[in-house]
Amino acid sequence: MKIAILGTRGIPNHYGGFEQYAELLSVYLVAQGWDVTVYNSHNHPYQRPEYKGVKIKHIYDPEKKMGTIGQFFYDLGCIWDTRKQDFDIVYQLGYTSSAVFNFLFKKNTILVTNMDGMEWKRSKYNKYVQRFLMYSERIAVKHSDFLIADSLGIKAYLDEKYQTESFYSAYTADIPEVFTANDLQNYGLEPYQYHLVIARLEPENNIDTILEAHTLQDISIPVIVIGNHKTVYGSFLKNKFEKYAHIKFIGAIYDKKVLDSIRHFSKRYFHGHSVGGTNPSLLEAMACSCNIIAHDNIFNKSVLENEALFFSNAQHLSDTISNGQAQQHFFEKATFVNLEKIKTFFSEEHIFSELKNFFILLKNRNVKRR
Repeated sequence: MKIAILGTRGIPNHYGGFEQYAELLSVYLVAQGWDVTVYNSHNHPYQRPEYKGVKIKHIYDPEKKMGTIGQFFYDLGCIWDTRKQDFDIVYQLGYTSSAVFNFLFKKNTILVTNMDGMEWKRSKYNKYVQRFLMYSERIAVKHSDFLIADSLGIKAYLDEKYQTESFYSAYTADIPEVFTANDLQNYGLEPYQYHLVIARLEPENNIDTILEAHTLQDISIPVIVIGNHKTVYGSFLKNKFEKYAHIKFIGAIYDKKVLDSIRHFSKRYFHGHSVGGTNPSLLEAMACSCNIIAHDNIFNKSVLENEALFFSNAQHLSDTISNGQAQQHFFEKATFVNLEKIKTFFSEEHIFSELKNFFILLKNRNVKRR
């Protein structure tokens, strides 16, 4: 099988969830004997033509010069390059800046699109961008041969709205072999003496709500925010909470070993994501036995079920945090069950072997919808 993966900034991961997913999946498929190419931005810090057996194709990416519009040119460059290749399947992660070019894919290549979340609901976008993203979603569905839904909530939405039958394939997480308290020292952290948020600093991730909750009552435990804060919204959050000494923005961390240790030794882990499907960072928190308090929505609940506490607003969350002592028995059971989910339903072998078999089925049947 010859497959291309595009729609990310590239591998190894130096950005976010899709990049982490692309890295794990591509390495897994190469181990199965597949010929895998991942498209990388030319700005990616990894400049070699191969990564753990995965072929890397660097494509010119003007996003740093042009801003968001540059993503469209990058995606166009990736799609155009696939026309020069002979891929059996192109697996496209997301659609926001690529769907308008989907008609350019070679007709004899099977196009599979991972639809991610409902991008048009993201509050960071104005109404005009949201309308464009709704349009992009429609044409992504129209011009893809098959759709991947990364959560049962997204699958139900896609199947009902577009009268289609999407394939459910969640993200994965591995359980770290060891956690090292020494990894906390560079950040001035003590085991189980801090709360933790790991996310892109964007409005729909409810970081503002989480931090606000830590100011409403006498909650003095440090809350650590990990994510790139050198953005407009990141600056807004830092300015808003700069007078609170216990709220600390420490930037992005891409060393997974260090990140996993910071996750594991947190007292509470807050997951505020509200738009999208199965978020990789949530699975990684489960794999690290975190005590999770998550935003109350169908996407988080479909993964966590009863093994987390949920919040809907800052006051609700503040009350939940203040009731910490009564939660210890609950979390002892919840973390155990979440770990079992990672070992079974969200394991790399389970998720990726099902996806691999799905791709094989598509190729063997050569059934196309475009």
